[in-house]
Amino acid sequence: MKHFYDTIDIQRLLGCGTIRTAQMRIKALNDELKAKGFWTERGKVPVKFFHEKYPFIEQAH
Repeated sequence: MKHFYDTIDIQRLLGCGTIRTAQMRIKALNDELKAKGFWTERGKVPVKFFHEKYPFIEQAH
């Protein structure tokens, strides 16, 4: 079971045109987590948090 999505996963799930767009999405999600007091991993976002923000996207297997 995967705990984090990386830029390639986010690009594929959101259909982003570029890696840079996926990186910006990850940064925005991580900034929100940091503001809540959580530790984050650069370039990765927790799967559970991603799907809280994007509930309409099915979880990758």
